Amino acid sequence: MALSRLEKAQVWLFKAVMGLLFMLFRLLSPRSTSMSGKKLPPVSDPLLLASATQLAKKIRRKEVSSVEVVRAYIDRIQEVNPFVNAASQVDKLIEEETGGEEVLEDRLPLLGVPLSVKESFALQGMPFTTGLVSRRGVVATVDAPPVALLKRAGAIPLGVTNTPELCMWSETHNHLSGITNNPYDLERIVGGSSGGEGSILGAAGAVIGVGSDIGGSIRMPCFFNGIFGHKTTPGVVSRDNQYPPPTGRHAEYVSSGPMCRYAEDLLPMLKIMAGPNAHISSCDVLQVVQRLEADLGVEVQEVNFPELRYSFQIWNTYMGLPDEKGKLMGEPGRPIWPLWELLKWMVGKSEHTMAAIGLALIEMTHSKPSPFILQQKEKLQKKVDELLGADGVFLYPTHPRVAPKHHHPLFRPFDFAYTGIINILGLPVTQCPLGLNEEGLPLGLQDDKKFGMCDFEALNPQEVLTGPLSCGVVHFEDCVHQHGGAAGAVRLGENLRVFAQLDLDDVPLLRARVLCRTAGGSRRKQRVIKGSN
Repeated sequence: MALSRLEKAQVWLFKAVMGLLFMLFRLLSPRSTSMSGKKLPPVSDPLLLASATQLAKKIRRKEVSSVEVVRAYIDRIQEVNPFVNAASQVDKLIEEETGGEEVLEDRLPLLGVPLSVKESFALQGMPFTTGLVSRRGVVATVDAPPVALLKRAGAIPLGVTNTPELCMWSETHNHLSGITNNPYDLERIVGGSSGGEGSILGAAGAVIGVGSDIGGSIRMPCFFNGIFGHKTTPGVVSRDNQYPPPTGRHAEYVSSGPMCRYAEDLLPMLKIMAGPNAHISSCDVLQVVQRLEADLGVEVQEVNFPELRYSFQIWNTYMGLPDEKGKLMGEPGRPIWPLWELLKWMVGKSEHTMAAIGLALIEMTHSKPSPFILQQKEKLQKKVDELLGADGVFLYPTHPRVAPKHHHPLFRPFDFAYTGIINILGLPVTQCPLGLNEEGLPLGLQDDKKFGMCDFEALNPQEVLTGPLSCGVVHFEDCVHQHGGAAGAVRLGENLRVFAQLDLDDVPLLRARVLCRTAGGSRRKQRVIKGSN
């Protein structure tokens, strides 16, 4: 379906305006920063290279103490935080336990494992500001339910991590804690709003973490920082004791979920964080996947949804804007006046970021929902539901480009639509890293399913994708993505069906080679899915 003349004119005008603003930004920006040319120190402690599952097992077997593990991560945080800005009682429990390792694993599956927490989640005794200057000094008095459940499972919180102001942007920057840097390139963004989590995990400053997602806030940071993350089905993980609290239609689409460096930690974390709602996550599907394999019993089918062209408009409409973020920006005092804040920002007097002010301005101009956009969403929802059924997996790019430079998302504000549309469709989705590109920046894809999250194990560093695949996150679940001679695979049920849409206007060189074998057969079928305009 081709663009109408009006749509083409709108696209041309938007690109022209953004191009002009971007040129002015490049002209006025300093040519170098304090982080130019700097690199993170390499990991030297082998404890930092073990998954949470493996660390918990070592602690239970007394091969290492929790004090050693926590100290190793604290030392690493102190080592990397200047660059990225992002327990003796445990060992006593092990000594006193008479039931053996199996009993400890059942009672406390994450006993002694270090945990980082996104600052929008309440962690008792820790800052609870969400980057808002007016909340400086606010400290959480309780734990958010998923944090409490992880602590009850034995995890040890090391601290909270940075967010954008009120979690309102795809770059982690605020006037309270500053800007967070990408561990792979300190001049690039970490994503948002769970950007501090993505950065500290990517820098090996933590092994597991907690994030939230309403438009890609788990998946984009995981993609930019080369880690795993899962956006759950809404309602599986509690949203209580988070700030800002979801209001209006937001409550229907926001989800909390696990973030981690190793895929084998996703399922244990999700089961713990879901608590009494664990049954919602379709464990019958979760138990199908066993381990990574070289071949898969599925056939990949290329699909095209023209309605995805309107992803941002659909997301914006169904989020129920205007919301109350503009009011919250003034808390605990009077609500802010966005136009006045914009003028103050232009002379360097505003306490708020340009991104937050811009979103507050958009709230002021939000009009009545378009019947056409509502129709596009319903058509897309019906097509996706019918296509996936109970055994389908949809592979879709997470983002149209690798981690941008700092502040560049201001000039490409709609890139998050690749993740945001999945929230509106209500699909659970996992971000899976696929190695690094030629610049040493993380790659990935997102993998969506209609029901539950499939289990998969961590990719061998020698088996992940490399090459020019410059987008996304994938529910890597039942296909082999092969590029440049290296491959990684996950085995699912014999009847699982895989679909992929990779038609990105912004990435003309996008190519994903999907290698698979048909269900029930041993013959391999190779197919190349190309981006198209």
